[in-house]
Amino acid sequence: MLEFNEASGDRQTFFVDVILPLAISKTYTYRVPQVLNNDLEIGRRVIVQFGKSRIYTAIIFSITENPPVFYEAKYIIDVLDDVPIVNQLQLRLWQWMADYYMCNLGEVMQAALPAALKLASETKIILLTDVIYDKALLTDKEYLIIDALEIQPELKVADIVNLLGQKTVFPLLKSLFDKGIIHISEEISERYKPRRKSYIYLNHFYNEAESRKALFQILERAPKQLDALLAYLKLSKNDPLVLKSQILEESACGSSTLKTLLNKEIFMQENKVVSRLGTEDGELLADFNLSEPQQKAFKEINEHFQQKDVTLLHGITSSGKTQIYIRLIEQVLSQGKQVLYLLPEIALTSQMIERLRQYFGGKIGIYHSRFSDNERAEVWAKVLKNEYQIVLGARSSVFLPFSNLGLIIVDEEHESSYKQFDPAPRYHARDTAIYLAQIHQAKVLLGSATPSLESYYNVQTDKFALVELKERFGNSKLPEVAVVSITDETNKKTIQANFTTVLINEIKQALEKKEQVILFQNRRGYTPILICRTCGYLPKCINCDVSLTYHKSTGKLHCHYCGFKQDTVVRCPACGSAHIEQKGFGTEKIEEDLEFIIPEARIARMDLDTTRSKNSFQKLMGDFEDGKIDVLVGTQMVAKGLDFSNVTVIGIINADSLLNYPDFRAYERSYQLLSQVAGRAGRRNKIGKVIIQTYNPHHRVIEQVIKGDFEALYNTELRDRKTFLYPPIFRLIRLDIKHKDSALLGAIAYRLVDELKSTLGKRVLGPEDPLIGRIRNYYIKTVYLKIERNGISIARVKEFLGQVLLNFETNKLNKGGFVQVDVDPY
Repeated sequence: MLEFNEASGDRQTFFVDVILPLAISKTYTYRVPQVLNNDLEIGRRVIVQFGKSRIYTAIIFSITENPPVFYEAKYIIDVLDDVPIVNQLQLRLWQWMADYYMCNLGEVMQAALPAALKLASETKIILLTDVIYDKALLTDKEYLIIDALEIQPELKVADIVNLLGQKTVFPLLKSLFDKGIIHISEEISERYKPRRKSYIYLNHFYNEAESRKALFQILERAPKQLDALLAYLKLSKNDPLVLKSQILEESACGSSTLKTLLNKEIFMQENKVVSRLGTEDGELLADFNLSEPQQKAFKEINEHFQQKDVTLLHGITSSGKTQIYIRLIEQVLSQGKQVLYLLPEIALTSQMIERLRQYFGGKIGIYHSRFSDNERAEVWAKVLKNEYQIVLGARSSVFLPFSNLGLIIVDEEHESSYKQFDPAPRYHARDTAIYLAQIHQAKVLLGSATPSLESYYNVQTDKFALVELKERFGNSKLPEVAVVSITDETNKKTIQANFTTVLINEIKQALEKKEQVILFQNRRGYTPILICRTCGYLPKCINCDVSLTYHKSTGKLHCHYCGFKQDTVVRCPACGSAHIEQKGFGTEKIEEDLEFIIPEARIARMDLDTTRSKNSFQKLMGDFEDGKIDVLVGTQMVAKGLDFSNVTVIGIINADSLLNYPDFRAYERSYQLLSQVAGRAGRRNKIGKVIIQTYNPHHRVIEQVIKGDFEALYNTELRDRKTFLYPPIFRLIRLDIKHKDSALLGAIAYRLVDELKSTLGKRVLGPEDPLIGRIRNYYIKTVYLKIERNGISIARVKEFLGQVLLNFETNKLNKGGFVQVDVDPY
């Protein structure tokens, strides 16, 4: 914090460089009113005006006495915080992310800060009361606006949008403003609202025995009030402050009864700020002992941490990696440091938090995007105050304001969910975590049963250390894997819907033994394609070049890219035929087919459609763990680290949809996903069975999964990547050029490629049409840059690319087009 010298009577003039939450390429400098000099500190929020009227929350990035050279600095309006909400280590991380992932600091700020910590600027429309105007000159819609403003003299733009039922109202508002009838102002509003709860306590006057006796006599004539008093006395044995809601639940009285007691000043009320976060300690479990292989792995990890900052723990499924994590967390906490535990899926945090709280109680915070804005702001504040020593969360947890990190655990480090796709920054949480640990001088443990080729390559090139766990914990046996040919069963006409007889029999046997089943199909919805058998018509999205997926639960056709929906097709709109055929299948169809084949089975579905709400996943998992569900049908969510002791059968409905995906990582991801799904079977003392249904039973990846031969997968994949110049041997940068006009897009893309090739030559591939050539009405061309690791500097490439993109933005020929940069696409 800065201070001026009162004795001199001469205050200094300061300027601050601030980060605005906008996609702009630099910080902006503002002048500080001298009255705010003592409130300046890097990382505090300030309110600034940007442009003619918009008001934003900005973060102080640096403080200087030098004014900007090319423009006159505006004054900051106010300083919001008494202490910084962002520390300087975070700002270093933000700057690194902006540089490495080729985005703007403002985009990083937008991703990092919870929305509740960003003040919103709201445009308000105010009727000028001292203006005389002729209503006959107003249009019908202008008249409606004025009529509403005469009833309520101040309205938000959103109110006017709702009033008129149209999206664009600014031309109308401009017309009224130009006529001098309205005033348009910007007002800031704080999004974060503390949660308050009402507590009741008995007026101290009635604490004396005689006054209490008199009170009972008075209330004998008011039985509901007496009931409320008795409920309070029962609930207040340990604490005189009792939640108002608890009294209402305990007694038969209503709110009006409590209001009467408050008006009589028999009850008093106190409103208290309470946390939205459930962090009760609960009952702690007794200590546990590591097995001999676990002890060996734990010892090796600590030894490697003496020499290297990153260690990869390669442990097969059910080898007990979590117990090792717990021991490492205990060790780091004893040193007074913080731990960040990253998980790839929000869904996994609920199951893992229960396990960790059994050992660490309320020391743990959870952070992910399913939390409300206010909940995320509270977690942020608790991490800032060092009230949470452990944070468990999804990829956005890397942005939290840690001050003393000692360890970052990246569980299931191979998962693509760690990569942010849209919007920028398009960061990978695993790689970001490694840099975050570096600036905190902390250690990183990457854990996986099926490591990414990138991480394993870093082991082979001596960047990371390696520790292996090659056997399952306790008495758990590896599951038996059976591969079933769909072609053979189709030819024999023994297949039912999408189920082979082998899989059906295994499911039935498991249910007879009161065991549970997980079925994996990596596509949600009912059927991905509806097609007219007469003319070939295919319902497509109006905004994207994709066919619509039929969802039986809604009775509609859905686009999984932009969210467009339409009623399902009963008759072909092209030829009128009623012969509409369903092709393909998703989780909804699998669930329905199994209900027909085994009607007695209790079946549930776990995919994005059934787990959208905040607590839906927890309920689903709770029901499955409690044995209320026999068969769980799901997408890749069922593959990621779930641990259920009663699951003995895993069915993979169609392995070919993974193997045949057009991506250079398809075989790697197929191996990972199939191995992870298979690993859910046969935990504890039960032997599991995995049934893989496929048209290609002798595919090398399937054979590698059966053998659990990761080394074979790694060697064959690395050979292919080396031949075709793909990661991890080469670096990859993807450019998506977008425009609403497909003809203009082609010209723009080739112009950009020519400029790139002038310096980078054959390292530039494209432009080419991606798998989906139009999304949300933007046509897309893709360009790849393949950069060798031991040749040209990647920093020089990015510097050159940055200049090319700047030229692109300023070239009028490219108007309407834009480029999205994805460094290390995953």
